[in-house]
Amino acid sequence: MKNTLQITTPSDREIVITRAFDAPRHLVFDCFTKPELLKRWMTGPDGWTFAVCEIDLKVGGKFRYVWRQTDGTEMGMGGEFREIVVPERIVNTEQFDQDWTGGETLGTLVLTEQNGKTITMNTVLYSSQIARDGALKSGMEDGLTAGYDRLDDLLGSPLAAQA
Repeated sequence: MKNTLQITTPSDREIVITRAFDAPRHLVFDCFTKPELLKRWMTGPDGWTFAVCEIDLKVGGKFRYVWRQTDGTEMGMGGEFREIVVPERIVNTEQFDQDWTGGETLGTLVLTEQNGKTITMNTVLYSSQIARDGALKSGMEDGLTAGYDRLDDLLGSPLAAQA
């Protein structure tokens, strides 16, 4: 049985996404930061491909992701790394090309390892309650669940351990 995703709203501008993975923290961290691994699980909704995955993993470094649908429609986003503590914590800004989140968000990903499991807690701070509520209504939970289930499968495969 797979671990389940939990989404909470601790304040009027935040969403906290929590999920456990049956894998060591360093491997989960690698899956969030190495393009060759990220491209295997963060593939977007069905019918989309992960066309661009560029990561300059350093404080002040940038990242850029673009997903492409079969009809050529693209969805892109990017941001800047503000803090990196390997393999415990990443703080980064994030903004979609089509600004449906009301401006830049600030994400804080914390990875905690307990008894061979890694708990990821990703806190996203939006510019307003309207932006946060819009994100909640966007279907993000279904997309995150699908992506994290793919990550779970990747973590159980020999490919992740070899990266």
